[in-house]
Amino acid sequence: MGRMTTLAALVLVAGGCTVGDAALDFVGFRKASQEPPERFGFGTPASQERIAAWDVDVRPDGEGLPPGSGTVAQGAQVYRMQCVACHGETGVEGPNDRLVGREPWEDFPTTRTVGNYWPWATTLFDYMVRAMPQHYPGSLSADETYAVIAWILWRNEIIAEDAVMDRTTLPAVVMPARDRFVPDNRTGGDTIR
Repeated sequence: MGRMTTLAALVLVAGGCTVGDAALDFVGFRKASQEPPERFGFGTPASQERIAAWDVDVRPDGEGLPPGSGTVAQGAQVYRMQCVACHGETGVEGPNDRLVGREPWEDFPTTRTVGNYWPWATTLFDYMVRAMPQHYPGSLSADETYAVIAWILWRNEIIAEDAVMDRTTLPAVVMPARDRFVPDNRTGGDTIR
C-alpha cells in the first residue's frame, strides 16, 4: 500500500466516513447519537433450571451451602474430567489461573492462588457454582463441587488427604490468608488493613 493510499484511508476514517445510512465515528463505531437496535439478536431466555443453578449465595460462615459431600479422591476424578484442560494436571501448569501455591505474602503475592490469597474456603463453592467449569458453569452437582474443593484444598496443603468437605467442614477450614482480610462493615477506622 502506497503512502498516498494510506493517507487517504486515514483521512476517510478520521473524517467520520459513512457506511450506508449508518454514520461511523473515527474508529468505525456507530455515533452515540444514533438509537441502539431494538434487539441485538443473541442469547436465549434463561430457564428456571439455569437460574436455580446459579442462584447461590454462600457466606463465609457457610450459610447457603447445600447438602452434599465430597472427598479428595472423588475430587481428583472430577478435576481430571472437568478442570485439567484449563488448570493443568496439578493445578499449577494450565493456561488459566493457577489454583495451587502457598508462596507467602510479603507485600502482595505475585500469583494469587487458592493457597495464598483466598480468605474463606466457602468462597470456592460460591465461585465454582457460578463460574466453573468455564464451558458450562453450574453443571457440577453439589457433591462434585465439594469433591473438587477438597482436592484443591488438599493440593494446597490446607486439609488432610482423608478430609471430607461438606456444609459443616468447609466453613471450618482456616485459609492461610484469612487474617489478611476483614469483613467490610463500612465503619472504616483502624480495623481496615
